[in-house]
Amino acid sequence: MGVASPAQVATAPPPGRQARPLLRRSIHFGWVLLLALATEFRVGRFGFHPTDQGFILAQAWRVLHGEVPHADIISARPLGSAVLHVADYALPMPLFFGSSFLSMVEIIVATIAFATLVTRRRVLEWGPGMTAMVAAASLINLNAFPLMAWHTVDGIALTACGAWALDAGLGSGRALARRGGLVLLGCAVFVKQSFALAAVIGVLWLLLHPATRAGALRTASWWRRLVLDLLALGAPGLVYVTWVSLGGGFAEMVEQLTGGVPAYGERLLGLWLDDPEVLTRAPVRELSFFAAIAVVLLAVRLPGDRLGAAGRVASWVLVLAGATAVVWTVVDGRFTGSSRWADVLWWILAVSVPVYAAVRRKVPWAGLLVLATGFMTSLSWGNDTPTLLTGTLALTALLLLSHLVPPRPRLARRWVTATAGLTAVAVCGWVVVARHDQAGYFDVGHDRLTEDLGAVTPAMAGIRTNPSTFTFVRQIRDCLDRFPAARTAILPDSPFAYPAFGLRNPFPLEWPLPLEVVGSAPGRMLATADRLNREGGYLVLFETDSFRMLATGGPVPESIPADTPVFDYLGLEKAIQARLTGRVVTCGSFVGKYAP
Repeated sequence: MGVASPAQVATAPPPGRQARPLLRRSIHFGWVLLLALATEFRVGRFGFHPTDQGFILAQAWRVLHGEVPHADIISARPLGSAVLHVADYALPMPLFFGSSFLSMVEIIVATIAFATLVTRRRVLEWGPGMTAMVAAASLINLNAFPLMAWHTVDGIALTACGAWALDAGLGSGRALARRGGLVLLGCAVFVKQSFALAAVIGVLWLLLHPATRAGALRTASWWRRLVLDLLALGAPGLVYVTWVSLGGGFAEMVEQLTGGVPAYGERLLGLWLDDPEVLTRAPVRELSFFAAIAVVLLAVRLPGDRLGAAGRVASWVLVLAGATAVVWTVVDGRFTGSSRWADVLWWILAVSVPVYAAVRRKVPWAGLLVLATGFMTSLSWGNDTPTLLTGTLALTALLLLSHLVPPRPRLARRWVTATAGLTAVAVCGWVVVARHDQAGYFDVGHDRLTEDLGAVTPAMAGIRTNPSTFTFVRQIRDCLDRFPAARTAILPDSPFAYPAFGLRNPFPLEWPLPLEVVGSAPGRMLATADRLNREGGYLVLFETDSFRMLATGGPVPESIPADTPVFDYLGLEKAIQARLTGRVVTCGSFVGKYAP
């Protein structure tokens, strides 16, 4: 079962070439940082919306101040991402800028990790062509998604890097790398329940790897090593559950994590079942084309070399046609979730894996890993498709296809592959920029993003948005200046405000969306209102317009009557407003209750 390359025999490098590995490492480290910074400067910082783009940072802000997940913070998911993004506060750059820059670094590193596993080649062995193709795949992975701290991005990165480190550790015999990879896979489970499969993958990878199976005699040392490895995998979960339990939140954790609406991946798995005619329409038609090519390719390649020159030529033509279907799926998808291009790429890879296994007589375990990660990524309430893995899905399918042609001499010179790769980076970068310029995430087009939120708070320096959203954020700051309080909440759709302005939210929810209101959340929210009445020292601001109004650049009034109805989802905000006994205040477009 070929899951790892043989360990390389260490040899002393010639004296004149000792600096080469260091130079290569510096180049690879440098391009990752440069691509992440370039993407952040040109794409990530343009467009802002007060909902998603501060959600994880708000939870991390609470963890940073000692609050315990589930006991103090209600969440339908484990709060592993909140713990991870405490690191965002240590970056030497404005918080929101640095956080989205770090998110792009995660996307790039995850793409590198998957590519390393699929190609079975160390990063330092990559030429400029392969490096450029991975950079292009990173940009496709971003596509039209906003750059922000997000649990799905964390789950992908932890799964990819965990498997990368685990495989490297198993191949080299290094216990630190092996167990470090298992720890990362264990952490993936605790950023979102959908990544629980990462732990299963870790166990299977560990047990089925030749380095583990070599201990078939099951000696005492083999069992000791296996127990320590499994403890490394379970360590993140043990630490998390212990932390929550000591904070008095074990029962709440169970209730919250099991109380959400389940996601089964039915949209991905049932791509054409509801309407088979989509198989003839873009971009799903590329799947039909690819599947037909795969059947013919199997018929040509399974006989081996018995078809002679005609078989070799046919193999090349079919593989090029399959690669064209993969590329055209990306083109047809137009980087929009509604086109379902990510689902098509997932299914194309699902076809590529068994074809590769049949022709090469071995299972492409890394391809299965990418496929499984795509499925885990699709288990979402809002974005139930593997859109954040599109570049990796496409690149993996292309790499598997490239191994299905007969052996051939290396004809392409390095400058040819480098030029092709750089062209791919330039084209993908141009498309990503154009897509984001057309309309930012819940924001307007690039030419209307005229305001820098750094004028409101240093934490948001460099982030540009439309005048309406700028006014909305500026009004929050004005309200805080006019009505200072030790505890402040903005309900329902402004989780960004807590880290942006350094506020302490007295309620156990940052963003009470209907799907986020799990377990005893309604009762605890109302109980918090009663406690605020008893203790005083609070300001609770209620929004009076839907967040979608800001996304279109709609008008934000500078003043409103005190009896203006507040915006809410389930009646919870109105119930809190009615229960609070502080004096009614108005400030910009907000109605509030204030008790100094």
